[in-house]
Amino acid sequence: MTGRTPRILIVGSGFAGIGMAIALRRRGLTDLVILERAETLGGTWRDNRYPGCACDVESVLYSFSFEPNPEWSRTFSPQPEIEAYLQRVAETSGVLPFVRFGEEVTGATWDEATHRWCVTSTSGTWQAEHLVVATGALSDPVPPAIPGLDTFAGPTFHTAAWDATVPLDGRRVAIIGTGASAIQAIPALQPRVAHLTVAQRTPAWVMPRWDRATPAWRRALYRRLPVTQRLARLLQYLRHETLFVPFRHAGPRRLAEWIIGWHLRRQVRDPELRRRLTPPYGIGCKRLLLSDAYYPAMTQSNVSLVTDAIVRIRPEGLETADGRTHAADVLILATGFRPTDPPLAPVIRGRDGRSLADVWRGSPAAYLGTTVAGFPNLFLLNGPGTGLGHSSVLMMFEAQFAHVLGVLDLLARRNARTAEPTAAAQAAYVRWLDAAHADTVWSRGGCRSWYLDSTGRNAALWPHGVGRFRRMTRRVRPDDYALDLT
Repeated sequence: MTGRTPRILIVGSGFAGIGMAIALRRRGLTDLVILERAETLGGTWRDNRYPGCACDVESVLYSFSFEPNPEWSRTFSPQPEIEAYLQRVAETSGVLPFVRFGEEVTGATWDEATHRWCVTSTSGTWQAEHLVVATGALSDPVPPAIPGLDTFAGPTFHTAAWDATVPLDGRRVAIIGTGASAIQAIPALQPRVAHLTVAQRTPAWVMPRWDRATPAWRRALYRRLPVTQRLARLLQYLRHETLFVPFRHAGPRRLAEWIIGWHLRRQVRDPELRRRLTPPYGIGCKRLLLSDAYYPAMTQSNVSLVTDAIVRIRPEGLETADGRTHAADVLILATGFRPTDPPLAPVIRGRDGRSLADVWRGSPAAYLGTTVAGFPNLFLLNGPGTGLGHSSVLMMFEAQFAHVLGVLDLLARRNARTAEPTAAAQAAYVRWLDAAHADTVWSRGGCRSWYLDSTGRNAALWPHGVGRFRRMTRRVRPDDYALDLT
């Protein structure tokens, strides 16, 4: 086991961190350490344990291509299976011994004299040639900025910090938010509670999920003929690539809105409730959600949809702009995350002493979403512009793994100590990326989403299909990187 001066230091042990470690070990690079602030690995799939939590991409696609799992129980696997899958992969691949748990990173500074990253964590200081930030875009939940939040008399918690000790059966529960977590939790909570108040700021586009149990014969087929699972994965990949088309083209978008609108019309018969659940923006402008159970849950007699703005939270419940107070015993925050404001950005300092937050000034940018000018030997996984609105982000991770390995290969070939993108290459790439976003639904769809940063720029998503990103990251362009040959 390496000491406190590993060649490669990885921050985070979710899919990105574990997958990067596996890729490095397969290349023969074993002088590495993974720092994990929690006591177990799993990232967002460890933290999110709310009722109904599950993947919203088919499991054959939401898994590593190099570690297929023939035992998924459903089309869309539930959270416990995903967490167990990642734990098993970490164990069988041999990377688990490289994880240091209970190590929260509090700072990282580039030392020009030693050509190393000086990283501070819970246990002290680490020195590493290369720093890989794999903390993910959905790691730190964001509470709503509503006056009086701390005055609520009952239990309050975020879906990403679920408190299973709080009894919910037969109680009045209020949930703020109708995003991806909420539409999974609401159908699971509705049958249990006396009354469920759902506070909605903006309705979401919800398409059918068509989730099914995986029959035993199919699991046996995948075990005995792995090529059949690889074929299923390929077909799902191609299907998801077509889902991207409406995000870029108005004609297919209108057709998709009509088709997915049928899902709402079929499941919600009350015209007034249906009106309040109908999004006023183009499909895909906000995250497209999947559920077969959300709309039926919203029609039940013990569910109230609140669309008036919450002006304050009182000890007894939610006060809305119409003057009403909606009583609740338990308050659940399904208010999401802040992917365009990475939590470590203020404490990672590059060559000139400025932090990522200082350089970005509220608008994150990176070359191929992975490397940043002025920050030698720094790699960002799930970095700016690598999120997806239509497919499995794990495929983006795998493309980034390949790019990181390509940069390390370039360093070895040139006998160089450091690499970072040139300012010109990064600026040209960001201009191209922003131009590609200009005609997408995220820019023209008529909504304000969490994809947009504080300047209004889409700093979260990749504006094309996954295949294009994989092709662009596959080959490292030496002219785009500045190397230190001393």
